[in-house]
Amino acid sequence: MTVNMTKGQKISLSKSDGGSLSAVRMGLGWQAAPRRGLFGSRTREIDLDASAVLFADKQPVDVVFFQHLTSDDGSVRHTGDNLVGGAGQGGDDESILVDLQRVPVHVDQIVFTVNSFTGQTFAEVQNAFCRLVDETTGQELARYTLTGGGQYTAQIMAKVQRGQSGWSMTAIGTPANGRTFKDLIPAILPAL
Repeated sequence: MTVNMTKGQKISLSKSDGGSLSAVRMGLGWQAAPRRGLFGSRTREIDLDASAVLFADKQPVDVVFFQHLTSDDGSVRHTGDNLVGGAGQGGDDESILVDLQRVPVHVDQIVFTVNSFTGQTFAEVQNAFCRLVDETTGQELARYTLTGGGQYTAQIMAKVQRGQSGWSMTAIGTPANGRTFKDLIPAILPAL
């Protein structure tokens, strides 16, 4: 069963049988929105990038993105850069895999971001979403629709956070501007 998340909503990543998830996948999908022009509608390729920033006590300690596909400890892995979106026609265009059991104990939060590397705003993107999937079973656990429109080029999507009772996910949905995860760090900090 999928939970469609709204901004600020938090869900536990514990399984219904009382166990906890061992591996999750954050998927990102999008399509370029058609633009009306003099000769009909057309789309322009848009390069969105998914990133995962690992934090320890509110300090960034590692990042996984298109130029650093695996975290230093190997617990978080990006499956590769998609330069145009829409490859899965509704499926994931980029994915980040997180082996929750291997995440070092000092890492207490992993924040997922998306940014428009080519600089187009989200007004030019449609059908954009992020989702969390139980990598062991393939079951979609949560889906967060990235609301279209707006003159921003990035969004702080969601975070997974380690707590006393295990991992949880929070939909953040904060718009920001930036072409890379580095530009987004000031916008991420208030969400920690």
